[in-house]
Amino acid sequence: MISKRLGIRAEAAGWCAIGKIPDPPADVLQAAGEPRLRPAPKTPLGMLGTAVGVPLLPIAMLLSLLDRLREALFESRGHENRRAREDEKRCEALVAERGLDRTFDGNWNGAAGQFLLRWYGHSPHHQRFVVAAEGETVLAAPPRRVSVGRDKHMEIVARLPAEEAALVDPFQGEFRTQLLLLTFRDGSWIRLTTEEFRSKLHMHALRQPSSDN
Repeated sequence: MISKRLGIRAEAAGWCAIGKIPDPPADVLQAAGEPRLRPAPKTPLGMLGTAVGVPLLPIAMLLSLLDRLREALFESRGHENRRAREDEKRCEALVAERGLDRTFDGNWNGAAGQFLLRWYGHSPHHQRFVVAAEGETVLAAPPRRVSVGRDKHMEIVARLPAEEAALVDPFQGEFRTQLLLLTFRDGSWIRLTTEEFRSKLHMHALRQPSSDN
């Protein structure tokens, strides 16, 4: 599907999102031509979906609570659950320690910061379909924000050669996480959040030779 739709051969791919882009300094914003820094508003269909989903949140929270209680009752899973909680806490601590709770590394003059300034200029859609292809990382998105049919409408919005940028799992597979970094040659990075835990993009990143080698 990806090859036919985008005309590239994917080694791994998946939908990702970024966090809120912080406000850059005035001079940086002006030099970039006052770019768009926020995704387009939700479409009427998307707003309808939110309106329908909000009343169901208490039910979802109740089901989640019941699921946690059920797990707590099964002593055979006690050790597994404790280990998962410990891993989650260690992961959260490392995220905070390394500053990975930010949308990007913070340097607006770096390659990541400059690319981030153009992010929603490429497409106002709130997500990107990130494709790991041979020799490059490709980003695709619909030309406008859509609530349904994102795969059908997406088109390539950016291509990053391997010598310029790469996908990196900052924890080298230690944790089952959604966090993935789009890293640039100068060491700057943008944090991506994948839809799946330990996604195919994570698996692809782990297969790549380390830049330290």
